[in-house]
Amino acid sequence: MAAGWLRPEVPRVYAVAGAPESWHRHLRAGLLSLGPAAAVSHRAAAVIHGFDRSHPGAVEFTLPRSGRGRRVPFTVHTSGHLGRTDVLTVDGHRVTSATRTVIDLARLRVPPAEIEAAIDSAVRLQLSSPIVLEKRLGELRGPGRWGCRLLDDLLLDSGGHTMLERRFLRLVRTAGLPRPRPQVVQRRGSRTVARVDFLYDEFRLVVEVSGKTGHSSPAERSKDAHRRNELQEMGWVVYEYTWHHVNHETDYVRRTLTARLARAGWTP
Repeated sequence: MAAGWLRPEVPRVYAVAGAPESWHRHLRAGLLSLGPAAAVSHRAAAVIHGFDRSHPGAVEFTLPRSGRGRRVPFTVHTSGHLGRTDVLTVDGHRVTSATRTVIDLARLRVPPAEIEAAIDSAVRLQLSSPIVLEKRLGELRGPGRWGCRLLDDLLLDSGGHTMLERRFLRLVRTAGLPRPRPQVVQRRGSRTVARVDFLYDEFRLVVEVSGKTGHSSPAERSKDAHRRNELQEMGWVVYEYTWHHVNHETDYVRRTLTARLARAGWTP
């Protein structure tokens, strides 16, 4: 330190002088200072897991209650229920699991859209599932734990990979229609034909929802046509709704999907 090679970073941690400031450096320094029981959590963990609508900047940690009182210039939460399944190592950082991170975000009272994005991202990235989230939420639920009821509501329409798929599932639920299976892989033998957005097994129906831009290049349209044709050869009837349909023509979606399910044998 006297020679200028090292400088204090946070309590009990020193840094090489001149090393560039970075978000990852703050996370590493915090973990070293707080000790081996600490974990990156909440919005910082959401970034590490790659959740949608998460942005580097927040430096947050969770400690067991026994570690309360340790001082670092970052946000430190404490928990009496930090189980072994709640923590793992990602990119060298000890971090709360995707499941625990979603639950912690709900408790932090972040905007519901951010929690929805976290749920859908965790499912899409295969880091968690609605069933796992419901199970762990049930284990952590207790009096005074804000966010549990909100998460219950948001899990009702989970299972898809995007906000558009979530809105479609909500539309189906509020219309009183049967819920399809989301994100189902269709195969012919050992070959994958497609991962479809929604599947009604009993009625042999596939429903796809396409985003604002959709597949616009000739190669993408050709691939979509091959995919659709092969699904129809396999005995599936394929329907598609666009972003505009799901968001602005909900009556059209309800009316046509109800009629299509009824023709396939569904009884309201």
